[in-house]
Amino acid sequence: MLALQPPNVQPFCTLEVELAPIMDLGLGRFAQRRIVPIVGGRVTGRVTGTILDLGADWQTVAHDGVAELDARYAFETPDGAIVEVRNTGFRYGPPEVMARLAAGEPTPPESYVMRSTARLESGHPDYRWLNRMVFVGTGARDANAVQIDLYSVG
Repeated sequence: MLALQPPNVQPFCTLEVELAPIMDLGLGRFAQRRIVPIVGGRVTGRVTGTILDLGADWQTVAHDGVAELDARYAFETPDGAIVEVRNTGFRYGPPEVMARLAAGEPTPPESYVMRSTARLESGHPDYRWLNRMVFVGTGARDANAVQIDLYSVG
């Protein structure tokens, strides 16, 4: 067997995503479904920009309280490039903590787990290098926003 080197993980950017109120779809075929509209925000770090008022996080909340996250949205860089964000992952914790989060109450991020994998994509010539990168993220949610810190995997 080959001795492969583990990947190197480096801080890349922070996404401060502004959210509209949750749209609860109710019980779907297999779990509770909800849509969280993404209405703005900012990106700081190795790339910077303004999160656009488009996109959403299409969530599925299983019977055990684990929220499956599936967000797609975009940001515009200061020089006019549009970058698509596709972020998928999970958020889970003790039932009482998840209930506080769902109610929009302040909840310390260390009381639950929010992890994701992300892809950033752009057709702009100055940002095509993003298309070849893989990211992992950690996040925290409050009543009107979510913060996601992305790390590049190299």
